[in-house]
Amino acid sequence: MGRLVAISNRTAAGSAKAGGLAVAVWDALVESRGVWYGWSGDVVEQTPRGVEMVVEDGVEFALTDLTHEEHDGFYLGFSNRALWPVLHYRTDLAYFDEDEFEQYVDVNARFSRLVAPRLLDDDMVWVHDYHFFLLGQDLRNEGWEGRTGYFLHVPFPPPEVFRTVPHHHRLARALCAYDVIGLQTEMDRRNLEHYFIDELGAERLDEGLFKVAGRTIRIRSYPIGIDAGEFARLATEERAQGAAKRLSQFLQDRDLILGVDRMDYSKGIPNRFDAVGCLLDHYPEHRGSISYTQIAPPSRSKVEEYQHLRSQLDKLAGRINGDYGDLDWIPIRYLARPYPREELAGIFRIAKVGFVTPLHDGMNLVAKEYVAAQDPENPGVLVLSEFAGAAEQMREGAVLVNPHDKNGMADRLHEALKMPLDERKRRWKVMMDQVCAQDIAWWRETFLDDLTHCHDNTDDRVVQLKP
Repeated sequence: MGRLVAISNRTAAGSAKAGGLAVAVWDALVESRGVWYGWSGDVVEQTPRGVEMVVEDGVEFALTDLTHEEHDGFYLGFSNRALWPVLHYRTDLAYFDEDEFEQYVDVNARFSRLVAPRLLDDDMVWVHDYHFFLLGQDLRNEGWEGRTGYFLHVPFPPPEVFRTVPHHHRLARALCAYDVIGLQTEMDRRNLEHYFIDELGAERLDEGLFKVAGRTIRIRSYPIGIDAGEFARLATEERAQGAAKRLSQFLQDRDLILGVDRMDYSKGIPNRFDAVGCLLDHYPEHRGSISYTQIAPPSRSKVEEYQHLRSQLDKLAGRINGDYGDLDWIPIRYLARPYPREELAGIFRIAKVGFVTPLHDGMNLVAKEYVAAQDPENPGVLVLSEFAGAAEQMREGAVLVNPHDKNGMADRLHEALKMPLDERKRRWKVMMDQVCAQDIAWWRETFLDDLTHCHDNTDDRVVQLKP
């Protein structure tokens, strides 16, 4: 096997390789002495002519800056004002601008021009996420014929939702340049397959194989995981225990309900706040005996919808605390700042309820980290949105909720808070077994194995695809 060449919007250059995509691909990059291409994080005036090379543990990071126009159009614009909301089923929040789409096209093409000349014949290319729908096609148009895979970390919606994106047909045809397309869930897989069949006339050949746009491609769900053993160990280490002790001193004997999310409208945090209000209204015995802590570091603060969300959360927390709080107790502690994962592991461990209720999510690794951090002798309860990708794997152990039903969520919170120890242990064991079986190594190895063998018995490796 040749090098693994990873391409994503952001890389892990210069940072701890902990959590998310960094953990997911790092071992394979180290093993193959691979290369990771991505945005440096810097915004500049002039279009960069090349890449900055940084080497860590034998892995090369090839980093490029974005111009102000690219950052505003490609990243903040089409990627996050158009694709992100549509892929999360929020067409009402999507904003489509032709100039921003052209920046998206141009940045994908620029990345292909940076990457293609540096590829070796036996390399495997692994492209990540919604920023680079077009990149596989662009690489083919630059002459690259090698194995190329794509993984979408966010949901893929039903065809009628994806069709709301102007140029959706161009985006989907570009996906056909990839040999393997990976999605988080079976629902995402079915949605993409239906789109390909309905819109592109794809022909189903075999389980997961399709003939489309003159090529044979594999479409499969690969639910991303975590390093469960490492996170469980983290939860018992000194830094985690210190954070847990600090919080326990504040809690006294109150039960902790915990939410940890990026501040994003897809996470359903306002709905969660309302559900806690309903819990205290419908089940007054919990007044003074629970503490809901929501950690929500801001993200994409320049996008208007995110500014509105921050204001909405500030008002909701104030209203609920004003309505139900007392001189010595407030129901909601809302912390708009990040915490190190070493500390989060300890906080997860002492939470009676992990409250994870996105409106839609590709997977949601917080749910899996919460399970991994639990004390096997006294585990908490995971209250999980049925619309999180993780629900496909964890439905037997989690308490599933509809995040649009605040009264139903309040009822399930009450159920979780009152759940007997034997039932909590049974549910936790089912989830922990699943989290360990399909961990981050399983995800990486399964995808790369399919990509390694994608050209076996096929003679249609490359077709030049026109927009």
